Amino acid sequence: MAEDSAANSQIVLNVLYNEPTDPAAFEAYYAQTHLPLVDKIAGLANAVLIKGLPNPDGSKPAFYRIAQLYFDSAEQMAASMGSPEGQAAVADLANFATGGVTVVAGTTT
Repeated sequence: MAEDSAANSQIVLNVLYNEPTDPAAFEAYYAQTHLPLVDKIAGLANAVLIKGLPNPDGSKPAFYRIAQLYFDSAEQMAASMGSPEGQAAVADLANFATGGVTVVAGTTT
């Protein structure tokens, strides 16, 4: 089973967005400008976009949004994110992610 899991694993680049200063402006820019840039990244196998909800106790979520970008290998992630399209998407974060971001790479298990 462990071998099966390793053979089917993917690399995930998690982009964790803190709460922005203006959520409405964030959402508009994210949908209209940033996501079209991400769509241009060659080698991206899949993307899962998550918007945080209040926790069961009613408190704010730790992150406002999470984008999970899936790649078939670490080499593919490096090539895709190092490409002009990948670099454009990274540079664009400064234009709308006013709460800051944390980026964490990992592998599915």
